[in-house]
Amino acid sequence: MTASNQPPVTLVLGGARSGKSTYAEALVESWPRPCVYLATATAGDDEMAERIAHHRARRGPRWRTHEEPLDLAGALLAQSQADNVILVDCLTFWLSNVLFADLDVNNHCEQLVAALPRLPGPVVFVSNEVGLGIVPDNALARRFRDEAGRLNQAVAAAAQSVVFIAAGLPLILKEPRKPAT
Repeated sequence: MTASNQPPVTLVLGGARSGKSTYAEALVESWPRPCVYLATATAGDDEMAERIAHHRARRGPRWRTHEEPLDLAGALLAQSQADNVILVDCLTFWLSNVLFADLDVNNHCEQLVAALPRLPGPVVFVSNEVGLGIVPDNALARRFRDEAGRLNQAVAAAAQSVVFIAAGLPLILKEPRKPAT
């Protein structure tokens, strides 16, 4: 992907520890724009705090970090500019935050997808693909899996580019349409 043909919305999917964040960061850094990291995770325990610290250390000085665990649509609209690119890492943590805050999941997801065409600059989303495993054994986990699947489908439908990462390798699921010549 070159700077001249950056898709407005890219979704990078994969399983846990598949390499999706590393891939997405490299993609964003390949574009000659200031990089904005929109973090959705919160450090609820020492392990998560360590993961967040690892992600921060991996990014260089070109990145500006903003944290927003709930109002993702609002944060995107506030941070997006024509001359920057935003990386949202990750939709799965954001969805967890919305669920645990007992907010209207459908409304928040609809607001997010509705905001995408209004963004002046490109955005890359990272999300876990959680529907490839066994059926979860409890109602909350099944609801999360179902909501994550619906969210990923909605963002993928709105995106111009979708990449699935497995074992650190990208599989292009959807590419931007080439202009007719």
